Amino acid sequence: MRKYLFAILLTLLFGLLVVSVVYAQQPTPSDDQVNAIAKQLYCPVCENIPLDVCSTLACAQWRELIRTKLAAGWSEQQIKDYFVEQYGARVLGTPPLRGLNWLVYVVPPVAILAGVYILYRALRAWKQPALVADTQPPPAGMPGETDPAQDEYIARLEEEVRKR
Repeated sequence: MRKYLFAILLTLLFGLLVVSVVYAQQPTPSDDQVNAIAKQLYCPVCENIPLDVCSTLACAQWRELIRTKLAAGWSEQQIKDYFVEQYGARVLGTPPLRGLNWLVYVVPPVAILAGVYILYRALRAWKQPALVADTQPPPAGMPGETDPAQDEYIARLEEEVRKR
């Protein structure tokens, strides 16, 4: 009986040892996981360069910081919040919907719709025939009087038309 109890105790002790070794070996996040988060953040030092492609030493350190925080169990949102807390909202790839930032999402669609409407109205106006104004020129001088040069021109024009 003692032999079996010793075997069970030894098995449990060995099982705990194996489990503790497995818990001690936390898997390190892959480069794809790190870059998925780094792609959404911009380098606080360089202008308009995503953190995943920036080649500065600071960016390499920040990518390692993301890797460390992922290994510690932080979520993507927690990591983003950490960077915003440290460097401000300018590090985010997409601005948060606070303050005047919401205009970034509203103004472009409104401008596009307004442009489409203006273009539609312009095309409709171009398709409609223009109103034909009175083709006879107003008489020069007093009402009822016609210009003698104009009369002579019309007479010659009518004569040429009759010849044909």
